[in-house]
Amino acid sequence: MAETNIFKVLSDPQRRDILVMLKEGRMNAGEIAERLGITPAALSYHLKLLKSADLIMEYKQKNFIYYEVNTTVFEELILWASQFGGEKG
Repeated sequence: MAETNIFKVLSDPQRRDILVMLKEGRMNAGEIAERLGITPAALSYHLKLLKSADLIMEYKQKNFIYYEVNTTVFEELILWASQFGGEKG
């Protein structure tokens, strides 16, 4: 996992909303900002933090940058958290 504190990044409701949107498939920044009703500058800040935690990946396609969820990080997080699940009987 990235050095950035993933839990701190996930603590913001708008960043969680972005991840839920991206769960449906790739989106560009304009589409995300429009659905969230936030400015491009605010979205840029959130995307930067999500990328620094490796929670999203970006792909350039012609004149657009598309974002999608990095499921690998979530799989690692689930594996890590599962160790606290208690005894199996």
